[in-house]
Amino acid sequence: MNVEDINEFKKVLSEKQIPDGFIKVTDNPVSNLTSEQKVILNRRANEMFNNGNIEDARRIYITTGYSDGLTRVGDYYVNKNESLKALKSYYLAHNKRDAEPIYELIAKVISQIIK
Repeated sequence: MNVEDINEFKKVLSEKQIPDGFIKVTDNPVSNLTSEQKVILNRRANEMFNNGNIEDARRIYITTGYSDGLTRVGDYYVNKNESLKALKSYYLAHNKRDAEPIYELIAKVISQIIK
């Protein structure tokens, strides 16, 4: 990956960031990245994730559309008791199986509030 590719990636990454709130900006990966670029970026994100840099890894996974990485981020947040952040990652990964328990928890909380 050359300097121009890195600068283009930084530009695209800054445009794809999800705000801190629960608003979903997009679930579509950047379409102009080649398969080779995605592999390089996902490897870098995996290194970041393994070194504890979860947020930067998450942004790369969103940019590349790497659902396995987003699921790992969701699992990380579940273990930290941050269900909404986990749900956001699962949703973007199209991981209904792991998102469903969080939806059920939200429904229980809302039911208790209504009662």
